[in-house]
Amino acid sequence: MSLTTSAPDGRPRCGWCAAAPEFLHYHDHEWGFPVGDDRRLFEKLCLEGFQSCLA
Repeated sequence: MSLTTSAPDGRPRCGWCAAAPEFLHYHDHEWGFPVGDDRRLFEKLCLEGFQSCLA
């Protein structure tokens, strides 16, 4: 499996977001951009931990 994939709009994205259409929005607006704010980073770490059942 390729690490990146092209979506219908032609933008390269991570391969996992091609599994379902709703993953594109999540990738573009939540997961796929850098975070510089400490509070936002902590929020994202907690969210990802809960989604993967690590907490």
